[in-house]
Amino acid sequence: MAKVHFFYSTMNAGKSTALLQSAHNYHETGNETILFIPREDADKNLGLIKSRIGLSASAVVIDSKLKIYNYVKKELSQRKVDAILVDEAQFLKKHHVLQMCKVCDELQIPVMCYGIRTDFRGELFEGSAALLALADNLIELKTVCNVCSRKATMVVRLDESGKVITEGSKVQIGGNDVYRVLCRKHFNEATKLLD
Repeated sequence: MAKVHFFYSTMNAGKSTALLQSAHNYHETGNETILFIPREDADKNLGLIKSRIGLSASAVVIDSKLKIYNYVKKELSQRKVDAILVDEAQFLKKHHVLQMCKVCDELQIPVMCYGIRTDFRGELFEGSAALLALADNLIELKTVCNVCSRKATMVVRLDESGKVITEGSKVQIGGNDVYRVLCRKHFNEATKLLD
């Protein structure tokens, strides 16, 4: 029976690399996948899923108009689809997650979503909240705090001078120049948002 899987973590835990490795494994065994990426990340990466270690693959861009269930059903009429893989799933809207669940439940195609759980203020992203509520399997990918050796569970945003900030747009695409991963203790010391 097909399931919806949510692989979540902070940044720098290898989510995109794991997704691309899964896609490779499917293809190696003669299975077909559809890769998706939300518009927020696709614009920066020219419609590619990219990992920090240099792997990349083309993906279908999810925007507000894409009806995911209809798209996958149409693809099924033209070819075999064995799995759906979604990068940066935190940027999905709840209706996108519901469409992914419908793909899984009605078309019997497993859906694997990879994303960040919380934003730089420690608040759930809409897509992550929906996946935490609806996914059949929740799998945490782990990385370590930039300050200590504890498990990193939070992310902080930095300004141009490297100072931690706690206000601003929920979505800002960036890498290690913009974000740091921390354990809860060091997140609170840096932001005071959990006091």
